[in-house]
Order: sequence, then structure tokens, then C-alpha cells
Amino acid sequence: MPKSFNFVPAKGNLRGLSLASMKDPRVGVRVVLGSLLLLNVIAAVVLFKPWGGSAEDLERQLAALRAQVGPKQAMLAKTKALVDKVEKARSEGDQFMATHMLDGHNTYSTIIGELDRAANQVGLKPHEKQFQSELIEGSDNLGILTISANYEGAYPNVTKFIHELDRSPRFLIIDSLQASPQPVGTAVNVNFKLNAFIKDDTGGLQ
Repeated sequence: MPKSFNFVPAKGNLRGLSLASMKDPRVGVRVVLGSLLLLNVIAAVVLFKPWGGSAEDLERQLAALRAQVGPKQAMLAKTKALVDKVEKARSEGDQFMATHMLDGHNTYSTIIGELDRAANQVGLKPHEKQFQSELIEGSDNLGILTISANYEGAYPNVTKFIHELDRSPRFLIIDSLQASPQPVGTAVNVNFKLNAFIKDDTGGLQ
């Protein structure tokens, strides 16, 4: 039967009793066995469930990350291609405006020069012209210019004039055409109503 220990000494000190109790071999065996058990538990925790995850867990995480790389790269390539298309469309749009739209700084001189040049080339005599511009709804720098231009000449020359307008680098739209014959001869008086487009970054269309 194990010896009983009194941890409150009557005359001695606690260290003396503790050292004396360690002389019992059964106590020493228990201490050794307890230490070995604790070491085994610690080793098992480290071996089977390390704090960073087991090798299998790390492999699974790595495989999952690798599986995400492909779709992410494909999405990145698709986004880059979309950005390139947007930039290309913007560049082509700016080029279209610069080529086919009238500059707000010299709108009237440009369109009058082009119309008179086309009329002289086909044998039409230019007369009075009227202009009216207004801002396109939803835009702060794009406008539409309405032109009412009168010409005089033979009817075949009128058709040639229309052909010249179609070949103009400017974006011109024939809204209406009214022709009336003169009292004498084969000449006709023609009124063209045209629409052209203006790009003005100075705010002159406001």
C-alpha cells in the first residue's frame, strides 16, 4: 500500500519532504511514464496534424490554386483583348470625327468652300445660302448644321452635283431637294437642304 505524504511539515521544510518522497521508486516510475506519455502526445500532434496542415492538405491547396490559374489567366486575356478593342474603337472614332465632321473653328468657311467647289466643277451657279446650327442632345461638343443652298443650272449638272456631294469627305446628308424650271431655257433652280455635323470643343455650340 502506498505511503501517505503530509505536505505540511510540522518541523522540517517542504524541500526535505519532496526529496524524501522521490526516493520511492514507484513515484519515480510514475513521473517517467507521465513524461513519456506527454512526449508521445506531442509527437502525435506534430506528426498527424501539424499547425501548417498536413502534406496532403498542402498538396490539395496547391492543386486548387493551380486549378484557379488557368481561368484567371483566360479572364485576364479576355479583359485585355476587350480593352484593346475599346482603345481601337476610340481611336477610330476620333479619326472619323476629324475626317468627316466640320471643325467648330472654321465650320462655315469649310462647308461653303466645299459646296461652291463642287458646284463649279459640275457647272452649277451657286446662289444664296442659309445656315442653322444646334447642339445634339446628350452631347456637349457635337452639333448638327442645317444648310439651305440654292443653285442654278441644267438638270444633268444637278445629278452630277449630287454625285460630288456623295464623294465629299464630310459627312453630308441630303435632307431634301426642290427643283423648279426657269421660264426660259432648260436650266432649273434647285434648293438643297443639307445636314452636316460639327465637332466644337470650344463651347461655341452652347
